[in-house]
Amino acid sequence: MSPISAVLEAVIVAAITWALAVTYRKKSYESKIGSAEEKSREIIDEALKVAETKKKEALLEAKEENLKARNELEKETKERRAEIQRYERRVLSKEENLDKKSEQMEKKEAGLAAREETLKRRTAEVEELFVKEQEKLEMISGLTSEQAKEYLLKTVEDDVKHDTAKLIKELESKAREEADKKAKDYVVTAIQRCAADHVAETTVSVVQLPSDEMKGRIIGREGRNIRTLETMTGVELIIDDTPEAVVLSGFDPVRREVARIALERLIVDGRIHPARIEEMVEKAQKEVDNMMREEGEAAVLEVGIHNIHPELVKLLGKMRFRTSYGQNALKHSIEVAHLSGLLASEVGVDVRMAKRAGLLHDIGKAVDHEMEGSHIQLGSELCKKYKESPTVINAVESHHGDVEPTSLISCIVQAADTISAARPGARRETLETYTNRLKQLEDITNSFKGVEKAYAIQAGREVRIMVVPEQISDDDMILLARDISKRIENELEYPGQIKVNVIRESRVTDYAK
Repeated sequence: MSPISAVLEAVIVAAITWALAVTYRKKSYESKIGSAEEKSREIIDEALKVAETKKKEALLEAKEENLKARNELEKETKERRAEIQRYERRVLSKEENLDKKSEQMEKKEAGLAAREETLKRRTAEVEELFVKEQEKLEMISGLTSEQAKEYLLKTVEDDVKHDTAKLIKELESKAREEADKKAKDYVVTAIQRCAADHVAETTVSVVQLPSDEMKGRIIGREGRNIRTLETMTGVELIIDDTPEAVVLSGFDPVRREVARIALERLIVDGRIHPARIEEMVEKAQKEVDNMMREEGEAAVLEVGIHNIHPELVKLLGKMRFRTSYGQNALKHSIEVAHLSGLLASEVGVDVRMAKRAGLLHDIGKAVDHEMEGSHIQLGSELCKKYKESPTVINAVESHHGDVEPTSLISCIVQAADTISAARPGARRETLETYTNRLKQLEDITNSFKGVEKAYAIQAGREVRIMVVPEQISDDDMILLARDISKRIENELEYPGQIKVNVIRESRVTDYAK
């Protein structure tokens, strides 16, 4: 066979094969498409059947719900109608009852009206008879009814007044006699049973020296030691011809005690210079604070009172260095406490409460030179602050008559305070006036801005003022001294003149290591 025929034969075979393949694929595609269309029609038919079924079920459910709601509405409507009918029957019955009651009330009103007419008629008859009888009585007695009434009342009033006055006079006389007798007995008994010293306080303290050579060491080079001691304590040192003695003068007992302790320690130590003086003054101040606390505790123990606040105990000890017209305030308070307890036992009231009120009645004097207000007002505030009883507070407020006493204990404390102050030699008027003037002098100077400390010395003839150097300049010192002088002239009464000495001091301290 030739090559060409072979090629042709191959081409023909390939064409036939391709035609057969195309025909086969076409038939398979057509069969697949036919089956898919048939399946889709089946799915659509099935879906339509299901949707129809669901629709019918939903319609049935809706009809059932509608029927159920209609039945419930009809049932509720029937119940409402039945209830309304019951209300209507009740209203009708009430209306019937009201009609019956209204008829009865009308009948009663008619009966009452008839009775009222009868009563008015009888009242008029009685009044007429009363007037006739009254006229007959007036004709018989010769007096009108008003005159008879006035005569009777006057007679009775005179008799009652006379008897009342007589009885009151007898009762007052008897009560006064008994009260005077009992009061004298109580007071005399209390005074006899209470023993107290009556030494008036002074404004000077004396420090004994081992020798007169110590006076020069106390004065120091150019007076620096004595100046430092006076500046630190606010007490004036009087070094005169008195052998082996230095006098400390100052109206404030606390400062005087601090100066005395510091000076005695300096004398024992032997090293007297400004730095050592400052150290000793600080130690002396701490010792005086401890002393005040111990004095307060001793006073409470002596009187026999417990459960007093520690701050009040400390303030009581501070009164050891406070005087009133020369009388020591702490000793006066202890004496008043004892007298109050004795008087309370005589009249039969609480002895412990009376002692407590008597001991605390002047507690305001411990701070009256530091705070504004009278010692009565300050004492009342302190007692309220530290939870004292209302009885004690009233005793503090009323012991000078500023407030009305609300208990018998307040009256007892007032009487005991008067007894203690009235003892011969217990008080000295001039000392109190003098110390008050010195306090006022220091208060005036301390009220100015920039003043750190102020001390009245030279028996009130000089006031020494320490100012804060950061606040007061050298020029301000001149104006400050002038302002203080003018205010002292306007507010104080004093003999002679007062020297105002303003001191401004700057210190720089460093340590060599």
